[in-house]
Amino acid sequence: MLAGLTVTELFALICAGVALDAALGEPRRLHPLVGFGQLADRVETWLNGAPPGGAFKVRLLGVLALALVVSAPVIAVAAAVAYGPAWASALIHVAALYFALGAKSLWEHVHPVAGALAAADLGYARTLGARIVTRDLRDASASDVARAAVESVLENGNDAVFAALFWFALGGAPGVIAYRLVNTLDAMWGYKTQRYLNFGWAAARLDDAMNYAPARLTALTYALLGNTRVGLACWQAQARAWESPNAGPVMAAGAGALGLELGGAARYHGRIEERPPLGAGQVPGAADIDRALYLVVTGVVTWLALLASLALATWWSGHA
Repeated sequence: MLAGLTVTELFALICAGVALDAALGEPRRLHPLVGFGQLADRVETWLNGAPPGGAFKVRLLGVLALALVVSAPVIAVAAAVAYGPAWASALIHVAALYFALGAKSLWEHVHPVAGALAAADLGYARTLGARIVTRDLRDASASDVARAAVESVLENGNDAVFAALFWFALGGAPGVIAYRLVNTLDAMWGYKTQRYLNFGWAAARLDDAMNYAPARLTALTYALLGNTRVGLACWQAQARAWESPNAGPVMAAGAGALGLELGGAARYHGRIEERPPLGAGQVPGAADIDRALYLVVTGVVTWLALLASLALATWWSGHA
């Protein structure tokens, strides 16, 4: 494998990382990404406080900031893996994947929204939903809250789960750390505001590039595990209309696979935004939030099963 590991080693390490995430979830204290975010904030304030010059210079400062905050952790992890003893390298690989994954965290944040909607507690559902999406849900209907939750599950299924697995398979601990840090910077600096439009350009473009292949594998996974014909058709017909080149395929395929209508009008910062339609079928409800979560979980199990089959075939061919 490109991570420098055998298929069997890769399978064992991924299983360990996934198991840790399932058992422990996101660390409540001392999460490395919290410290990284604080460092990124300081670097951004230093380089983007009130930079003189035009857009090109600000973009260069954004490139410099990206290189400064990402390269040091990745190089340090790569050196530790390359030069440490085998047992320490294995621990670093597993820890890196565990910190990069967010499957249980996704479940813990989104599943309660389904519970509140099922109990007809719309006010609480809005409060919980507002914690996972950036849109304004204060006056949202039950179907609007469910739609926001399902969209969050589908998109974050790629960003926090499948893309992390993909980059771990390609680059082990350094690969998944690089991906997670770039993805975090995109979430911090990728806004199209006056402050971040040019400074965050490099982080946003690099995140798009690193998510290109994983997003399409995620979209294919969603489609194959649901209504395949509709999922693939929605991907082909709707994805290009979505603003994000990677969220489009993921959400269109996922919505079609689940038989749901997503997209449409949403309120952001007091303004209604008409977004392109996604999927086809029924308006989402409380039960559909859990259906989306189970789609992500089933996808992870499927990826692990495929990797296990590959490991077994490799072992068999070596002993035949």
